[in-house]
Parts: sequence; C-alpha cells; structure tokens
Amino acid sequence: MKSSRNVFCLLFFHAALALERIRWCTVSEKELSKCNGMSKAFSEAGILPPLECTAGGSAANCTQMIKDDLADAVTLDSRLIFQAGREHGLKPVVGEVYDQEIGTAYYAVAVVKKSSNITINSLKGVRSCHTGINRTAGWDVPVGYLTDTGHLAAMGCDLPKAVSEYFNASCIPGANGVNYPKSLCQLCKGDSEGQNKCEQNYQEQYYDYSGAFRCLAENAGEVAFVKHSTVSEYTDGRSLSSWARWLRSQDFQLLCRDGRRADVTEWRSCHLARVPAQAVVVRPDTDGTVLFQLLNQGQQRFNGVGAKFQMFDSAVYGAQNLLFRDATTELVAITAQNYQAWLGDEYLRAMQALSCNPNTMPESLNWCVVSTEEIWKCGEMAVAFRKKNLKPAIQCISAKTKEECMELIQKKESDAVVLGGADIYTAGKTYGLVPAAGESYSANDSSNAYYAVVLVKRNPSNAFTISDLRGKKSCHTGLGRNAGWNIPIGILIKRGIIKNRDCNIPQAVSEFFSASCVPSAEQDNYPAKLCQLCIGDESGNNKCSASSQERYYSYSGAFRCLVEDSGDVAFVKHSTVFENTDGRNTASWAQKLKSSDFQLLCPNGARAEVTQFANCHLAQVPAQAVMVHPDVNVFALYGLLDRAQVYFGNSSNGNGFKMFDSSTFQGKDLIFKDSAVQIVPVEERRTYAEWLGSEYIDSLEGMQTPQCSGAGKKITQYSLMATILPLLVLCQIQGLD
Repeated sequence: MKSSRNVFCLLFFHAALALERIRWCTVSEKELSKCNGMSKAFSEAGILPPLECTAGGSAANCTQMIKDDLADAVTLDSRLIFQAGREHGLKPVVGEVYDQEIGTAYYAVAVVKKSSNITINSLKGVRSCHTGINRTAGWDVPVGYLTDTGHLAAMGCDLPKAVSEYFNASCIPGANGVNYPKSLCQLCKGDSEGQNKCEQNYQEQYYDYSGAFRCLAENAGEVAFVKHSTVSEYTDGRSLSSWARWLRSQDFQLLCRDGRRADVTEWRSCHLARVPAQAVVVRPDTDGTVLFQLLNQGQQRFNGVGAKFQMFDSAVYGAQNLLFRDATTELVAITAQNYQAWLGDEYLRAMQALSCNPNTMPESLNWCVVSTEEIWKCGEMAVAFRKKNLKPAIQCISAKTKEECMELIQKKESDAVVLGGADIYTAGKTYGLVPAAGESYSANDSSNAYYAVVLVKRNPSNAFTISDLRGKKSCHTGLGRNAGWNIPIGILIKRGIIKNRDCNIPQAVSEFFSASCVPSAEQDNYPAKLCQLCIGDESGNNKCSASSQERYYSYSGAFRCLVEDSGDVAFVKHSTVFENTDGRNTASWAQKLKSSDFQLLCPNGARAEVTQFANCHLAQVPAQAVMVHPDVNVFALYGLLDRAQVYFGNSSNGNGFKMFDSSTFQGKDLIFKDSAVQIVPVEERRTYAEWLGSEYIDSLEGMQTPQCSGAGKKITQYSLMATILPLLVLCQIQGLD
C-alpha cells in the first residue's frame, strides 16, 4: 500500500510539472559515462521519470544549458552554486550529506600555534599558509571574510595584490603565474629536491589541507587556512608522515570571528564560515520534489553492498566524485529552495566580497557634491587620486541638495555621496541607499561616533531620574543640534514623556520644562521659556544667540548652565564633562569642578557614573558615511578610499591634497568632515538602520511623529534647516553636532 501511494505521489508531481524526463547535465566524459550507467540502472528498477544524460562539458556550460531549458539538473559545489544562483537564478533542491557529525557542511577555520598571540584582528603582517589558490577553505573563505569585514582592502578589486600586501609572506599553491605577486609563493617548499615550488599539486609539499597545516607546523607560516578536521587528522599519532608524527592537537588553536581563540575541537562555534555541501540545482520554476523522489528511490536501491550500480562510488569509471562526491552517505531534500539559504550567511558574505572583480569594475566612480566649494575640492581630489593611479577614477557630479544626490544615485546617474545622520536615514529609508564606508574621528575610537547623554549634578537628597524631568529646568547646546536638541527631544517624544499634541515641538518642550536655554530659539513664534535661562555675553547682550556670545551655547555652555545652577539637567555629549572638569578647563567657572560631582540619567530610569556613558546614554550619534546604490561594489569603493588615505589622509602629508582638510577650499567639512582621521569599513553595519542604530532612529522618528506629517507649515516656521533638508517633517532633525 505504501509503495503504491509513493507511485501515486510521484505521478501526481510528474503530471503537474509535465516532466516527461529529467535531463542531467554532465561536466566531463567520465561523468557522462557514469550518468548513463545510473540512467540504465534506474530504468531497469522502474524508477520514474526517465533520466536522460546530456554532455555539458563544464559546470558553466551546464548552468547556462539549464537556464536555456536544454537541461534540467547538475550537481555543483558551493562556489558554483553561488555563481549559478546569482547569474542564472538557479536553485538548489537536493543536498549531499557526508557524515552524521556535520551533515551537509564542513567548516573553514584559521589555525595558529597555541604559543603565538595572534588573533583574527592581528593577522596583518603575519605569514600565511593556504591550501591553494581559489580553494574554498584556503582562499575563498579567508580572503572573502577578511575583505567583507574590512580587514583587507582591495584597491581596484585586485585581491591577489591586496593579499600580498596584507600578509608578510604566503604559500598559496597555484599563485605562481606572471600576474601574481611573488610573495604569494614565498613560503612554498616544492618537492624533496626543491623543484615544482608553488605548483597546485602534491609535488608542492605545502599543497592541500595537509600541506597548509604542515606549513604551519614547520614554522614556515604563522596561520593556516584549512578545514575543521585537518588538525585532528594530522596530530596525536593519526598520521604516519614524519613531519606529523609528534604533533599534538593541544598545541594548536582556532581563531574566532569575534577575536577570541578556541581549542581545535570547538570548530562549530569558532570558524570563519560554514561551507555548504554540494547540491543539485534546477531552474527556479522547477519543483525539486520530483527530482528528490527520483534520487531518493535511487539511493535506496543503489547505495549498498552488492548493488550493481553505486551512486556514491566513481572508481569503476576511473575517476573520483562523478555526479556526486564519493564521500556522500545520503541525499536530502532542501527545504528552503534558494541559493542564499543553502549557502548560509557566513559563506554568502565571503563569496559576495570575492565578487569584487577587476574585470567588471567600472572605470570611474561618480561622486555627488552639493556646493561650489565641494566641487572645487572634489576636482582636486580626482586629480590627486589619478596622479597616484588610484582606481576607479573619481568623476564629480554636482547637485543642488543632498537629497538630489540621493535621487541621482537611486537612478544610477551618480554613485556615491557622503551623508550625516538624518540624511543617512532619508537615503536609506526613502531611496534604498546603503553605507559603503564610514568616517572615524579619533584614532583610538572604534565606534566612529559619540554618545548623547543626560547630565545632572550628584545630589543624594534630590536624585531624580529621567522619568522625573517634567517641570525641571533644562540646558541645551542649541536648537537643531544632535546631542542638545534632536536626540533628547526626539526620544522623549518617542517614549511619550513629552506630548506633542499639536505638532508644535517647541511649544511642547516649553510646556514640559519649567524653563530652558535653547540657543537660537529667540525668534518670532518661539515660546519665550526656551530662552529664559540664557544669559548672553558679559554685558547681557546676544541672549540666546547660536554663537559663543551666548555663554550657555554649545557643549561647554550647556554644561556651564548646569554647573551654575541655572538648569537642573544638561543635554550634551559624553566627553563634555571630562573636557571641562578635573583641571582641564582653566576658565573661572570650571577651574574647581570635579567629574565625580556629576552623574548621567539612563533611559531605564537609573543613574550612572559619567564614565559609564557606553551603557547609559540616549543614543550613539553615528559618524558620516559614504552612501551608495546597492549595486555599487562597496569593496571596490572602500578599497579606493583606504588606499587614498595612505597618501592623502594625514593633514601633514606632502602629496598636495588633504582628504580631511577643507581650509584650502575656503570651506568647512567639504565632502569629508575636517575632524575625520580615517575612512573605516562598515563591517557588520551594512544597512542605514544598522549604521544609525535603533536609539538614534528613535530620536529621528520622535521628531517626525506620523500624526504630524501633514503639519508642514507649522514645522517650517520653526525650522532653521529648511533649505538644507527639503522634507519638512525632517526639518528639525538635520543636526549641527
């Protein structure tokens, strides 16, 4: 009864898809021979639908034939699955299983000696051992991972050159052609007579998994890129080879993605990428159920001792791994039939980084700028880059506003623009742009940003919290500034602490606090309470102006407002208290201040010491980012800027152009911020939301609550930024901090 039900199901799917046969594409003559043997065996066993074999000659030909409906199926490895999925939309439907421990995958790992102090973050400058050029565990995964995470920057998408500059020396068997840098073969050993050095075969003693590990064991290299089982296979007496006889697995460790090191047995949690098994791929409109049922019946009949045909053995045909890998123990149906899910995030990201191909890279990159001064600087930058032969070349595109740049990039009429916080939000949410690189403002600051905090005096008798701010007196750096206005007010509105009932944010703030100093708020239609605490200059003039003439203006001014008890709370950035206390500010009002006399108010209702800003803040203010269309190769762009800053990043460089200095062009913060010290990779923050962070986005969205989206006129009259940010609901978001 069970077999008849299976036949019915098979016939049902067969009829539904009108598949009268399955045409299997083979990549070699020997594979065609085995395929014909499998077809005959299936036919004699009554396994349907009929299997026909067709000669493709190569995997690339087969994927094209399947796309063109000249064939139906082919087995591919992980690298080819990526290419077939991305280029032809093919999907994996049946996967191979190799053993019960790891199933349909193995793991690519980085191995070091336990005695070394190397981590994944300190690989630059070490000596490296690889299984071979374009091999999965030895090249694709480590080079893809290092490129994807920004450790390795490939100017012009020249990955071999980038690798040669990243590692001190390497052995990468097969990288011995005229187009490869010599250092990629420098550590290779050759055969016993020193011949055949760096050949991609076993004449090179450092070839393959065993060879790369031997390269490490013999101290030729300091890190080996192999698979998870390599160390156990060649240590603890498991190998009879003289070089491996006395090796102990406990003398080696794995490098983890998060910077840790782990024992070699912990490869499940400490690896560079999980590498998926081979899989059978088909066209996207083909239901893989028919194919799996065919192969499943086949493996039940022809995967055991005594069967006249062996699906997972190729010895009879004088080769290995024909149709399926000989190590396959079982074929399984793939549930999520798309190549991204089968490959997995770690491997997919590595392969996407490897797709940075010099042959497909555009000759030029169109950079969007928005002012006469920026056009001037951009032109000089393009000339400077060209003189150093940096690629791709820069071409400058002019637009009237940042948002016009976003539109041009969305339409692929431009490629890149540097944007700040609120503009990044608009670029990502409205125009679909993504970050390709970011700025860093301190050589020792890996966060590339600062924190907006709520600062108060330490007062045990009146230790109010963030929930008790109503009726307090507030000190702000200035209207429209990030740390002093946009973020605190946006978050307080978002959390419902400040009620913005009439879509009039200044009025809502004036009703929430009993009095404030918000420099720049003294103008028509602004509530007088927003300037009530301001003191102006020494003569009492220029009260509430957005300049140093108002003594409570900017970070130090807002802090002074708190210090002198004009206000109860100051909205500043995390470094403000340290810059103005403990003798660092010699002004009379700050001379005797101690940082320990102040505390932070945390969003969770607690108080914290001022040193705990990383865990007690309103939001982390993001750095500027280079935003691009998703189709722009971010690795090529970062590779260009990373190389450029070697020549032009230092303000005292002698190359005639300074990336982070606008004074020559009679402006400030042109293209890049003048305070930037470095261009950094985006790493894991690949979308606008990941770059900005949820806290900062909350503050933006608090300033543009949905019910107020139609209140354009009311918002416009309070905005100082309308000419910069055309979206009226974003008028008060564009920060000056």
